[in-house]
Parts: sequence; structure tokens; C-alpha cells
Amino acid sequence: MKKSFFYNCLLLTVLLTSCTSTKIVSSWRQSNKHIHINELNKVLVIALIENETNRYKAEHQIVKYLDGKGFVSHEYLDDKFNRKNETEVMDKIREDGFDGVVLMRLIDVDKERIYIPNETNYYPADFQNFGGYYKVHQYRYQTSGYYLTTKTYILETIVFSLKDNKIIWSGITETFEPEGIKKMTSEISKVIYKRMVEEKFIRK
Repeated sequence: MKKSFFYNCLLLTVLLTSCTSTKIVSSWRQSNKHIHINELNKVLVIALIENETNRYKAEHQIVKYLDGKGFVSHEYLDDKFNRKNETEVMDKIREDGFDGVVLMRLIDVDKERIYIPNETNYYPADFQNFGGYYKVHQYRYQTSGYYLTTKTYILETIVFSLKDNKIIWSGITETFEPEGIKKMTSEISKVIYKRMVEEKFIRK
């Protein structure tokens, strides 16, 4: 179904309200805790997303912000390794000298049903005689109203310190009608990195 002018205005409003369709709705950090990326050794990036291709894309988007210190879990933890066994995962990454873990997981998909009302559009008749120039006649066509379901993806991103053995930062993001997993995780990475810098959690 062709999207209406009303729906396009809705999307335009979202884009004008923020530079991206992703926003942080909440964040938390351990008091007085900050990290220097250049002092890190290795950081494991895990995206808990069921689709293998989407997990691959998500992890590679996050790694871009770790200045060469990030490792994607789909390459580090092979198919023989039980990713669901938290103890085994933590023991392995400690033995291999990782400083911490950045983990992203999907919390929920909020669906909203919006009614797109009828639209009446006008267009001028062809100017084929003097009367057409003298008086512009307009024709109209009308589209019927319909319902449209929009989706907002809610994700949580946490930073876990192996040295402290606890979560030291977490944030919840919402992304409205993302254009694919790659673009969504790219936006999430950008807004999260910006928030971390603003909070002085990340220091260069």
C-alpha cells in the first residue's frame, strides 16, 4: 500500500525532532566510574539477536567505536561453544585477557496502530484552449482511510567490567521504524557513544 502524505509527515516530524530515529530513554553508570579506550586491551561485543545475519551486522557496527579493541562474538565464540552457559563464557574471556563485554539485547518491539484518514488531492486540467488559460479548472481524486502499524524497537546496551565483575554502564534506546538492523545498530552506537562522552564515562 502506498504511504500517504499524512504518514510521510509523521516520519518527517520524527526526523526533525532528532537527527536519527533512535533516542536514549534512560541511562545509568556506576558513580565516578570512567574508562580510557586507549588503555583497554580487548573488549568482547555480543548482540543477543536471534537472526545470525542481523547479529553479525549489529556486532560489527558496535566494534567500530572501540578503536580496534573490539572483538565480535560470532567470530570469537564458535558454533561448538555454548553461548547460553554464562559461566563458561565468562571463564573463557577472562582467560583470554578481555577487559570487559559490551552486550546489546532486544527488550521489546512496541507496535502502534495508527489510522491514516481519507485524503483529497487536486490537480489542474490540461490547458488545451483559451478557456483553460482564462480559468483554471481542477480535478480531484480521493484515497480511502486505512490503518498502519508502526514499530518501535526497544534495546538495552550494557558495559560489563571483568575487573570489577559487574555492570558499570547501561542504557535503554528506542528506534522508530528502523531501516534495517545495520542502520539501527549504527544509530544506537552513535547515540550511546555520545551519551557516554557527555557523561564523561568515556575519556580519551
